[in-house]
Amino acid sequence: MPANAADTNLGVSASTESGSQSAQLAVTAEPTATVSFERPAVTTMAAPKVETVRAQSTGADASETSTEADGEAKAGKLADAASSAAASGLAAIAYTGIGSPYVWGGTTPGGWDCSGFTQWVYAQAGISIPRTNAWTAMKPTATPAPGDLVMQNGGAHVGIYVGNGMMISALNPSQGTLLHAVSATGTSAFYTLR
Repeated sequence: MPANAADTNLGVSASTESGSQSAQLAVTAEPTATVSFERPAVTTMAAPKVETVRAQSTGADASETSTEADGEAKAGKLADAASSAAASGLAAIAYTGIGSPYVWGGTTPGGWDCSGFTQWVYAQAGISIPRTNAWTAMKPTATPAPGDLVMQNGGAHVGIYVGNGMMISALNPSQGTLLHAVSATGTSAFYTLR
């Protein structure tokens, strides 16, 4: 064979069995590719600092009266903010329960039913609610916020509202605790501690 012909067949071999009309073709290649992994550059930024701004007044008498009124208004706003923060924290706690099994009468992540799950979520935030019919200790609301209770089918089921029409609840033994649409499990009423 000429030198050029051998070069064109480099890495290719063929074999023919005697008495057989089948041919096998095998192609081999030299490993020539190289792979390089580089560490990505990561930049971090400091979180913004929150500063409180105090109201200023011009007179001594006005300052005393406005301070009292401001103090009461601030206390009310703080209570609302704390309630809202607690509610969103409840939703975050509820997410940690996803995947836990359903066990009728259970009250721990090792296994719980719907009311045991909601009681556990609130307990993690330091809030004590009754294990069953917890909504009786709360106020009905037409505008649920994350962390509010979702009572369904006349009290047959309960879960934690997490926003955007979604809730987390312990459904049944075959599905366990999961995130699902509020509308997927029947008629609903919402209850809040706010």
